[in-house]
This record gives sequence, structure tokens and C-alpha cells, in this order.
Amino acid sequence: MSETEPDAPDGRARPDFRSPEFLRAHVRDTLAFYAGRATDPTGGFFHFFRDDGTVYDRRTRHLVSSTRFVVVHALAARHFGSPAERERVRHGLRFLHEAHRKADGGYAWTLDWHEGRAQLTDPTNHCYGLAFVLLAHAHALMAGVDEARAGLDDTVALMERRFWEPAAGLYADEADAGWRLAPYRGQNANMHACEAMLAAHEATGDRRHLQRALGLAHAVTQRLAACGHGLIWEHWRREGDVPWTIDWDYNRFDRSNIFRPWGFQTGHLTEWAKLLLQLDARLGERAPAWLAETAARWFDTALAHGWDAQHGGLVYGFGPDRGVCDGDKYHWVQAESLAAAAWLAVRLGDKRFWGWYDRIWAYVWRHFVDHEHGAWYRILGPDNRRLTDEKSPAGKTDYHDMGACWDVLRALGALER
Repeated sequence: MSETEPDAPDGRARPDFRSPEFLRAHVRDTLAFYAGRATDPTGGFFHFFRDDGTVYDRRTRHLVSSTRFVVVHALAARHFGSPAERERVRHGLRFLHEAHRKADGGYAWTLDWHEGRAQLTDPTNHCYGLAFVLLAHAHALMAGVDEARAGLDDTVALMERRFWEPAAGLYADEADAGWRLAPYRGQNANMHACEAMLAAHEATGDRRHLQRALGLAHAVTQRLAACGHGLIWEHWRREGDVPWTIDWDYNRFDRSNIFRPWGFQTGHLTEWAKLLLQLDARLGERAPAWLAETAARWFDTALAHGWDAQHGGLVYGFGPDRGVCDGDKYHWVQAESLAAAAWLAVRLGDKRFWGWYDRIWAYVWRHFVDHEHGAWYRILGPDNRRLTDEKSPAGKTDYHDMGACWDVLRALGALER
């Protein structure tokens, strides 16, 4: 580990990062960045914010942000008991159904929204996107929006009908507007499908969703990992009758695709660690041993190869040779890693994980949290310099950052159902 991070840039003392009061307050503070500026009264939410909260694109709408805003507000409605937040959930669901949803039941990846009308700019069907549609409906249902149940059931059926590949025990990744599957296969869509199935099980009590989450976890973290040096490679492809063949070169020289980066993703290793332990907790005495074992091993591997001992923080990715291939620091990588550390500390009773939890949070508090305007910066360079004034472009919404706080509260036993 690196040296202890100093206090916040403005000189305020560092809080107790394990305190439930701090975690709830930080969620409220992060929500405050979006309050009063994110909701578009004509439909949905604005998706593009600069550091000071200025909206710099009022028309582009991305399915990932549209769904993540629903999740963010549903969690706030559920745990803070806010009627205003619950109304934002309904507002977001209406936009999903009336703007993103297509006549064939799919959801457009991107839209141009102008004067209350939607024009599809990318009608591609992504399983990754449907996983978040499912997650949004599950959290809306848990927040008391009963009409979300129909959308939950419809989305599960759509994923099953259009993307499920029984021989692989995994979902395919992408289909064109006519539902013709592309050869690309990706673990990321399946990881978020696992997350969404866990939420669907919590929302409905239907055990088939829990079994699907467990099946996905096993297929990715055990079977696919056996082909990737014991870790999970992001990119695969269909070759003939073989649905999943590893693709070591996909996007090797393209760092612009934020959803399909090359390399072992530090944050996905820790995000899987968190999900495996949440599965472990949900299964209880029936949980297989590989869940906790893989979670600890992947977290340790991520920190061993991803922690920047000089500048602090976790880098974006490392290659098959374990050398850093992208040294930038992304907000979500830090968030998922501190949440995983808390879950491991509680599940395994090992104080070293609390040590990592405190170290990651201290780094985030110093470098990622905007103590002037609120929310987290999206990306920093290897030496922690800000690379852009775009705090929250499409896909961010601080879903990972607030979600990590909720995840830690749950690990601590400080959340109701």
C-alpha cells in the first residue's frame, strides 16, 4: 500500500469512512449535485454535466444513463423514504417506455430528444443495456413503484428470447435492429446481467432469478476464467459453432470505447468480487465455496497489479503480462473496489481488507470527490491530474459511486430489506 493520503484539499478532516452516517450523508451530497438540474420536464433526465453542473448536451440520451438514473433515484426513494425521489423513478420509467422502447420490445441505445420527441440515433440492441433496463425495473419495484413488475418480467423474457445461449450458459452481447446477433461476445454484459438478476430476485422472491445469477457467475468466473490465466478476459467472439472463443486483440489499440476496453479490468475483478459475495450471502448455507474463494483471490490480484504505489488509486487495466496497459484512474474502479473490500472484510473477518477499504476511500476523498460542487470526478490521469471538465457524461450518473455507499451499508448490516 502507498503512504496514507492526506486530508481533503480544502483542509477538512477526514471522516470515518466506515460510519453509516457518513455513507448516507455522502449519498445525499452526491445526489445534491444532480438535484434541480438533471430532470428534464419534457421527459427523462439530462445526461451530460460539467464539473460545475452545467448541462452541455441537452438532447442526447443514452440507455445506460436513462436506466442508471432510475436506479439511483429508486435507492434514494427506498432508503430515504422520499416521495420526490419516487416520482423521479416514475418519470424515468416513463421515458424508458415511451422514448427508448421500440415497437419490437427492444430499447434504443441512443436517442436525440428534442421538444418532447425522440429520434433514434442508434437502434442497436445491447444485452448490456437490457441488463440495466432489468436493474432499473427491479429497483423501482423495491422502491414501491408497483407498475414496474410488468417491465421486469417483460425484460427477463426479452433477454431470454433474444440473447440467451443455452449451450454456453451465457448471454450474447449485441444484435442489430433486426435482432441479428453480432459475433462479438463480452463478459461485461453477463456481469451486469448477474447484478440485475440478483436485484430481480430481491424484488420478486422468484428463485429462478437467483439461479440465473449463480449460473452466470459460475460460467464467467470459473469456466471462462480457466481460458484467461485464471482471471476474466473481457472480449470473446463466436466462431462457427463455438459460441465463446477468447479474443486477445479486440480493441487492443483503441482506448476510446469505454464499454469495451482492452486488458484485464481492475475494476471488473473487484466488481465481480463484490457480486460473488452478495451471491454468497443470498445463498447462505447453500453457497458453494468457490464464491468467497474467487472473490478474495480476484480482489488480491486486482490490488497487486492495479494499485499505483506512487500516486495512489487503482489503474484502469493491465495486460496478460500483468503490466499496466492503461494507467488512468476511473471513478467507478475506485468505487467498486472499496465496496468489495468492505464485503470481504465482513465476510472473511480479515482486517487487511478494512485496511484497503480505508486506503481507497482516503484516496477517493482526496482526489475524486469534488468538495466544491459535489459528486465525483470521472477520470484522472496516472498522477491524479484532472483530464477533463466533463464530470458526468453519458453512462456515469454517479451510479457506481452512490451504489458503493449503499453496498457498504448493506455489508455492515445498516440497511433495512
